[in-house]
Amino acid sequence: MIVDNALYRDGVRVPVDCDIADLAAMRERIGPGDFVWAGLHEPTADELDEVAAAFGLHPLAVEDALNAHQRPKLELYDDSLFLILKTLWYVDENDAVETGEISLFVGNDFVVSVRHGSGSGLRDARLGLEQRQKVLAHGPSAVVYAVCDEVVDHYEEVAASLTEDVDEVEESVFSTERTKDAERIYVLKRELAEVRRAVLPLRDPISRFSDARVRGIDPNSGPYFRDVGDHLSRVSDTIDSLDLLLSSAFDAHLAQISVQQNDDMRKISAGAALVVVPTLIAGVYGMNFDHMPELGWTFGYPFALALMFGCSGVLWWWFKRSGWL
Repeated sequence: MIVDNALYRDGVRVPVDCDIADLAAMRERIGPGDFVWAGLHEPTADELDEVAAAFGLHPLAVEDALNAHQRPKLELYDDSLFLILKTLWYVDENDAVETGEISLFVGNDFVVSVRHGSGSGLRDARLGLEQRQKVLAHGPSAVVYAVCDEVVDHYEEVAASLTEDVDEVEESVFSTERTKDAERIYVLKRELAEVRRAVLPLRDPISRFSDARVRGIDPNSGPYFRDVGDHLSRVSDTIDSLDLLLSSAFDAHLAQISVQQNDDMRKISAGAALVVVPTLIAGVYGMNFDHMPELGWTFGYPFALALMFGCSGVLWWWFKRSGWL
C-alpha cells in the first residue's frame, strides 16, 4: 500500500524508529514545522480509508482519489487542499499516449500522494527534492512543486515524441510515393486531444500557486511554480501547433489523393485512346463492303497495320509531351 513514508524537518529527511506503515506513530513524531509525505500506489478502498482516518482527509476527496478517473483539478477544504494531476507517457510503437493519475492531499503537516498507473513514478521526484534542502524547507508546498514539476517534465517528453511522429507524417504526406496517412493522422490527433485534456485544466491551479492565491501554499514558493507554469505553457503551445500541422497535413493528403486520381484518369484516358483508334481502323477495314478499293489492293493489309501503328504513335507522342503518360 505505502510505497514510502518519510518525516521531514528543516528540509532534511529525519530517520524514524517506527514502521513507515504505522501512520499514527508517524504523526506522533511530527514536531513544529515538520511534515510527513506518505506515498501510496493504487490502494484499495480499505487501505485508503485507513489513511483518511489517520490524516483526517475529506470523504469526497478520498472518493475521487480512489476512482482515479478524474480530470485535473484543485479543491480546497477546511484545513487542506486536494490536487489531481494526469500523468502521461508515450508508447511509440502504437502512437499511443497512456495516462495515469496522481492525487495529492496537502495539509499543514502532511502530504499524501496516491498514484494510479504505471507511469510517472514519484521516487525520482522525492529523491531529487531531498537533495534540495532549501526547496524542501518550504514544507508541503515543496512536495506539491516537485510532483507538478515531475509530471510536467513527462508532458514535455510526450510532446517531443509526438513532434517526431508529426514530422514523419509530414514527410510521408509530401513524398512521391503513394501512402495511406489518414489513419495515422487521426490516431495522432486523438492522442493530442488526450494530452490537451491533461494539460489545459492544470494551468489554472499552477497559476494560482504561482500568485500565492491558494491557502496552504507557501508564497515564497511562487517562483518555482512559475517555472512549472512556463513549461506547461510551452507544452500547451506545442500541442496546439502539432494539432494545426496535422490538420494541414490531412488537407494536403486529401489534395494529393485528388491530384493522383486526376493523374490516373488522364493515364486511363490516354490508354483508352491508344486502343480506340486502332480498333476504329480495324472496324472500318473489317466491314468487307464490295466497293472498297483497298480490298483488291496488294498493300491494303500492310497499309491498315501501318495506319494503326502510325496513329497510335502520334497519339503516344502527343500524350507524352502533354504529361498524360
